[in-house]
Amino acid sequence: MSNSYDVIVLGSGPGGYVAAIRCAQLGLNTAIVERENLGGICLNWGCIPTKALLRSAEILHYAQHAKDYGLKIAGTIEADLEAVVKRSRGVAKQLNQGVTHLMKKNKISVHMGEGTLTGPTSLTVKGDKGEEKLTAKHVIVATGARARDLPFAPADGKRVWTYRHAMVPPEMPKKLLVIGSGAIGIEFASFYNDMGCDVTVVEMLDRIVPVEDHEVSAFLEKSLKKQGMTIMTGAGVEDIKVSDKGVSAKIKDKGGKVDTQEFTHCITAIGIQPNTENIGLEKLAEMNRGFIQIDPMGRTKSKGLWAIGDCTPGPWLAHKASHEGVTCAEAIAQELGNTDVHPHPLNREAIPGCTYCHPQIASVGLTEAKAKEAGYEVKVGNFPFIGNGKAIALGEAEGFTKTVFDAKTGELLGAHMVGAEVTEMIQGYTIGKTLETTEAELMQTVFPHPTISESMHESVLGAYGRAIHI
Repeated sequence: MSNSYDVIVLGSGPGGYVAAIRCAQLGLNTAIVERENLGGICLNWGCIPTKALLRSAEILHYAQHAKDYGLKIAGTIEADLEAVVKRSRGVAKQLNQGVTHLMKKNKISVHMGEGTLTGPTSLTVKGDKGEEKLTAKHVIVATGARARDLPFAPADGKRVWTYRHAMVPPEMPKKLLVIGSGAIGIEFASFYNDMGCDVTVVEMLDRIVPVEDHEVSAFLEKSLKKQGMTIMTGAGVEDIKVSDKGVSAKIKDKGGKVDTQEFTHCITAIGIQPNTENIGLEKLAEMNRGFIQIDPMGRTKSKGLWAIGDCTPGPWLAHKASHEGVTCAEAIAQELGNTDVHPHPLNREAIPGCTYCHPQIASVGLTEAKAKEAGYEVKVGNFPFIGNGKAIALGEAEGFTKTVFDAKTGELLGAHMVGAEVTEMIQGYTIGKTLETTEAELMQTVFPHPTISESMHESVLGAYGRAIHI
């Protein structure tokens, strides 16, 4: 195996392995360095296996509500936690093997071990084979991030969990505290609630999923409470005492009252910490709170050194990392003389966000509040799923689609959805954002019937007083 390459990618998550493949497609001699599992956190411990868990919980939910669909299921319906986790790990293993195959298919050299930069375009790798010294014309840092610990209650894997522990629980929690209501916190809260656990969510801000539109936050909170969850907003966990039997949490509510509550387990979902320490970046890149600062193509301040994904400024999403990986690879190829590639900087306002709780939420672009803060005069359409025939037929009539337009130009500024399958539908609006669409094109688009996607059309029409079914 060679020690000199055109490009070396440090990290093989959805940013790193995609960047490596695109480099290889462009004819660059490429290597990837990975310390743990090909595919990184997303494939092995994040995006994909969590969706496998949530799918099991969704099936359980439907089975428990079979009578709502005119069906009878004989016997008791129970969750087999061990089998659910085993299925999830099997999905992760299959995808890990898929990335391994892609590396071989694209003739990408894989160096397993801990990588440390010794310069902008050189690094050492310490692994089972000892220490290797590698050099390249360009290096892409794609080391990702990890869960941030509470300073007074670091995760122990027994009673206090991060998302990684929550994916392979040693036992089913009876009473679970979830600290943080971003996508990770809410997804695990939804999973364990559907699995029969008593769940409490504590969020320090005044609403859950605070990056979403305020109407989505309000709808989701109402829905989760209806499902039996306890939601505490404007609240904070001030202290945690861990014992062999459980977790004792001191919680201050929005009124300032402090109460001590007992739980069997706790999940901390309070943000991420970039994996940028002790890998030689100190003098090579400009850093901000541990995140590598880059230009729109992924360049750092050191020539030949690039960075993408969760170790750079957000949003911290797998699909953002993959897109950055392609952009970065093409920019490198261009610097190396390829005149056929034309990389474009990432448009952060056209990055969709999805949360796979029950009900699902999805969005792209500006919220109504953010659009107004930015100085736009807006037109807003909101169409409820109760007016959509397919949603009613599916027994999923709770939800809505909201669109935000610039009143002066008709530009689509943002779209926000909550309900069944909205994580699949949001891409329609994302394409619209990329194509710089206005309400006129969306109104003239024919949406298939019967589909929940018709709510997207009705929402657009509603923004201009033309909704048909409400």
